[in-house]
Amino acid sequence: MPFKIMPQKKSLSVLRTPLILFLCQVMSALEVPLDLVQPPTITRQSPKDYIIDPRENIEIQCEAKGKPPPSFSWTRNGTHFDIDKDPLVKMLPNSGTLVISIIIEGKAETYEGVYQCTARNERGAAISNNIVIRPSRSPLWTKEKLEQITILKGQSLVLPCRPPLGLPPPIIFWMDNSFQRLPQSERVSQGLNGDLYFSNVLPEDTREDYICYARFNHTQTIQQKQPISVKVHSMDELNDTITANLSDSEFYGAKSYIERPPKLLTPEGRTSHKEELRENVLSLECIAEGLPTPSINWTKEDGELPINRTFYKNFKKTLNIVHVSEADSGRYKCTARNSLGFVEHTISVTVKAAPYWITAPRNLVLSPGEDGTLICRANGNPKPIISWLTNGVPIEMAPDDPSRKIDGDTILFSDVQESSSAVYQCNASNEYGYLLANAFVNVLAEPPRILTEANLRYQVITDRPAMLDCAFFGSPIPTIEWFKGTKGSVLQENIYVFHDNGTLEIPVAQKDSADTYTCVVRNKLGMVKNDVHLEVKDPTRIIKEPEYKVVQRGGRVSFECKVKHDPTLIATLTWLKDNGELPNDGRFSIDNDHLVIMNISDEDDATYTCVANTSLDIVSASAMLRVVGKTPTPAPVYDRPNSPFDLELTSLLERSVQLSWTPGEENNSPITEFIIEYEDAFHEPGIWHHQTDVPGTQTTAELKLSPYVKYSFRVIAVNSIGRSQPSEASSYYMTKAAEPEKNPTAVEGIGSEPDNLVITWQPLKGFDSNGPGLQYKVSWRQKDGDDEWTSVVVANVSKYIVSGTPTFVPYLVKVQALNNVGFAPEPGIIIGHSGEDLPMVAPSNVRVNVVNSTLAEVHWEPVPPKSIRGHLKGYRIYYWKVKNSSKRNRRHVEKKILTFNGNKTHGMLPGLEPFSHYTLNVRVVNGKGEGPASVDQVFNTPEGVPGAPLFLKIVNPTLDSLTLEWDPPSHPNGILTAYTLKFQPINSTHELGPLVDLKIPANMTSLILRNLSYSTRYKFYFYAQTSAGTGSPITEEAVTTVDEAGVRPPAVGADKVRPVNPRIRNVTAAAADTYANISWEYEGPDHVHFYVQYGVSGSKEEWRKDIVNGSRSFFGLKGLLPGTSYKVRVGAEGDSGFVSSEAVFETGPAMASRQVDIATQGWFIGLMCAVALLILILLIVCFIRRNKGGKYPVKEKEDAHADPEIQPMKEDDGTFGEYSDAEDHKPLKKGSRTPSDRTVKKEDSDDSLVDYGEGVNGQFNEDGSFIGQYSGKKEKEPAEGNESSEAPSPVNAMNSFV
Repeated sequence: MPFKIMPQKKSLSVLRTPLILFLCQVMSALEVPLDLVQPPTITRQSPKDYIIDPRENIEIQCEAKGKPPPSFSWTRNGTHFDIDKDPLVKMLPNSGTLVISIIIEGKAETYEGVYQCTARNERGAAISNNIVIRPSRSPLWTKEKLEQITILKGQSLVLPCRPPLGLPPPIIFWMDNSFQRLPQSERVSQGLNGDLYFSNVLPEDTREDYICYARFNHTQTIQQKQPISVKVHSMDELNDTITANLSDSEFYGAKSYIERPPKLLTPEGRTSHKEELRENVLSLECIAEGLPTPSINWTKEDGELPINRTFYKNFKKTLNIVHVSEADSGRYKCTARNSLGFVEHTISVTVKAAPYWITAPRNLVLSPGEDGTLICRANGNPKPIISWLTNGVPIEMAPDDPSRKIDGDTILFSDVQESSSAVYQCNASNEYGYLLANAFVNVLAEPPRILTEANLRYQVITDRPAMLDCAFFGSPIPTIEWFKGTKGSVLQENIYVFHDNGTLEIPVAQKDSADTYTCVVRNKLGMVKNDVHLEVKDPTRIIKEPEYKVVQRGGRVSFECKVKHDPTLIATLTWLKDNGELPNDGRFSIDNDHLVIMNISDEDDATYTCVANTSLDIVSASAMLRVVGKTPTPAPVYDRPNSPFDLELTSLLERSVQLSWTPGEENNSPITEFIIEYEDAFHEPGIWHHQTDVPGTQTTAELKLSPYVKYSFRVIAVNSIGRSQPSEASSYYMTKAAEPEKNPTAVEGIGSEPDNLVITWQPLKGFDSNGPGLQYKVSWRQKDGDDEWTSVVVANVSKYIVSGTPTFVPYLVKVQALNNVGFAPEPGIIIGHSGEDLPMVAPSNVRVNVVNSTLAEVHWEPVPPKSIRGHLKGYRIYYWKVKNSSKRNRRHVEKKILTFNGNKTHGMLPGLEPFSHYTLNVRVVNGKGEGPASVDQVFNTPEGVPGAPLFLKIVNPTLDSLTLEWDPPSHPNGILTAYTLKFQPINSTHELGPLVDLKIPANMTSLILRNLSYSTRYKFYFYAQTSAGTGSPITEEAVTTVDEAGVRPPAVGADKVRPVNPRIRNVTAAAADTYANISWEYEGPDHVHFYVQYGVSGSKEEWRKDIVNGSRSFFGLKGLLPGTSYKVRVGAEGDSGFVSSEAVFETGPAMASRQVDIATQGWFIGLMCAVALLILILLIVCFIRRNKGGKYPVKEKEDAHADPEIQPMKEDDGTFGEYSDAEDHKPLKKGSRTPSDRTVKKEDSDDSLVDYGEGVNGQFNEDGSFIGQYSGKKEKEPAEGNESSEAPSPVNAMNSFV
């Protein structure tokens, strides 16, 4: 493929002699065709500094071209790299690209180093850059303990970030623990080093979650620093006692809240120095503190800041100059200023430069005996050193070449021979980098050849430039000259522009520029020429533009846009509204050149544009539509005109008639035009067609007519408001018959059988028949034969079948219309083909390249064109899976088919099943069908990621364990290597807790998870794994059981890992009829005093509050109403001020029906008196018996069967007396309810809160990240006092966020 450069105009010659282009010997604009012998050329290579992802395979690119095709070799750290000795390294076929497979085994660090590729053939050797391979790194933050920063309002503050050093360096940003970016302003901003600077602090800066994040883009990893807590005090908040007792050392700094002039926080001092490399971005920074907040301004002492390359960031605290050069060196001054003063800092900038090209060496093509030069010029700061190599070897060590002479940055060649061919390398280096360029010297003797396609046809619009291509090659360098027309006149340079690559430019093409142009290329070995054809087209013009319109709401408007264009081009007319598409609204319609809008509303007030375009040009015109309201009374009423009337036909001729009419009322808006429509009552009765438009001042029109049509006309008036209703139809007028003026369209010749030719066409409409007896003359003959035309006349049909034809032979076909009057003009000729037959030959050399586990690429050689015996439709691949590699059992499935249209020689097979055995064949397809199948090809797909496990069941829930059962995936897509289980708790507000991740061997189908929290919902994510990766998960949720006997207080001294944000959770209540025992779980600092608030659920009364003695996590409420629903919550006293969510419980019913008041009923009073009398009698009897020595054992029975639910309460602390969790302790009937979220209870539990203190078998480090291995294999681990049943807060858990 010829290589083209941007056209460059030559200076005009003052001579009138014919111009011959003598091109320079350096063929920079021309590439050597690949079919000619040439040294290697590096076409693709990896970057010099190649940072790789250590989680992926390493691919080091090296591609080259040459003839013969080059071979490739590599060096590593300056010595030969033998890739055959390393099983992890392979070189791609027909390429020098290395692929190092480290995903399964191997480490990226092992392959760090400097690599260089060499491409070599018999004509020389080209080398790549030194490619430095380094794996990316995203280290964790150094562990540190951060104390809260306490600071007075108005002081300055710097929050350090100090991110870990990564490769490449990370991007720094500050956010809170909700992952929201912290707002920045002139007062608060982030510096280039990542620190967060406060010029002065305000009370709203108080927060506990200033978090610095480092994003390592190469590995898509985010690391975070421990949150920094800042507390801002104002002097008004500190009372005299606190002020007297606090020393200055307890605050960040010692200055009080006073206004002060600016002072620089960074950089320090009055001057500093900055060095930057050419073409980089120069970033200068000044951040100042002060009160009021200072503003920053930048100047350059010895010049002006570059206007188009200077940008400010970070509220003008950072000055960026892009694409810096040596001219940007100098002294830059930043000034920080507020109302109390200013401070300045000067930064001396020095711009250095790595080497950059002035003239890079270019490939040199010479013929034997010619002279030439290679030039290598580079610049930099400091000045780079130039050194030459030949075929990858320093030129001092290379064999002598008598045709070569080195002169610094230039190599001179004289009287070269074929042995002088070689690849030369120029190396320009200084302390900041290097440049390496390959340029070959290729000695060839080659006659000229033209690389541009022959007989190209160019089209151009009048008065525009035309570019005619004639790319060429030859050695010695050929000369080129252009001729116009058949007379062979040589073109002169005073009118035309000749480009170095052979292109002829006509600056302003005119109609007379259209012609055939010939380029002639010569050298001493021969001559070649090529013809190109230029067509000059008329420009597209809008001859009637749309006009400004004012229309009432609800009215109708029509915009007209008439276009004239070159008749040989196809024009398209498009309408736009405010430069966008028209609304998809039935009110908008396009009728030929008109845009019509009905029922206009205020939204239609806009600019409407018609755009006319062809394949060569585009024009447009616009008009505005203004929508107005109805004019108030008594203003005149504007409306569409009334219909015209009194239509009359006069001057009745064969091909014309004159129509006259009388206009209707204009309705206060002048008529702008009349639209005339016609009906063909003979061929299309009832259908009206547009005839013509005439101005509104005209009431007659001469109409052109067609033969053999029964005409009737009607007229429509148009004003600025819209169109009138059509007039009544005129009388009929029948024109005389004539011969047809048109021939059928869409003529085709396509065989339906191998031995026939079916000729079809689109018949003329009745309007175009021009007379009775419409017929068609069908003619045909073989295209490549000498036979005469065969013709037949058929009736008004649309098909004729020619039988007895040879298979798939081209035919010339034409169809001519005729009627009783005569024939239509001579028709055009089309090329058709007789019927097709099935292809005879199968594709050969079928090859399969497996791209990945679900995609394969198939290549084949095309069949000979003559064997296709029809129109080539494409190639069809049949493929099917023969057996499953994971099960090794042969199983035939339904064949799949993919068709690739056109003369393709390869195609992709998507949607393959991983780890499977496939067979395929390829067949060629024509219009008849398929040819024979190619030889079956067998291939295997590699392993892929598996599907989700078939099922996941969670059974046997207990207080602290769950049993998981599963089946392997139905589509393993390979050999399963393991399972991954992830799970996390879900609290009562549906918030997800920390995620636990563990690996399970592939041969297991069940697992018992122990040491879980009681009565807790867990969400599980279960994945299968193969060597290709992790598949999609199956999820499930389950709940551990709850102890109905109530919740015991936690064991004294059970230490927990407290989260950063304290909280109270799992508030529960065990209630009787008039009292309730409240318990809760607390996470946070020690020595916190609690209170319990309660009230009637649904009531608007204020909460009642009881104080809890000590730090215990349970409390008894007394004096409750029986059978009442209560709400309760637990909070912490003091500055922390946190409170739990509300819980609801219900007390038990009263022991007697005291709610019914019937004391005022007479029968009730009498009954009570009788009962009282009976009791009195019984008491007297008992008293008598007692005095006689008898004993009534009521007291003993009461003592023996005391109800444990109504034990006396301790008055000192409000808790239940003798609170017990013995085996015979019974649950309360109206106690804490079972949750509605599928919680499973366990009867007769003897657990306590101490048991629930046992967390998972793991722990959390200081920054909150999970360490240790959770195992489902152990029966039960001994509880440790320092472990917690709860995960740390999300703030700490995000410290290793990826």
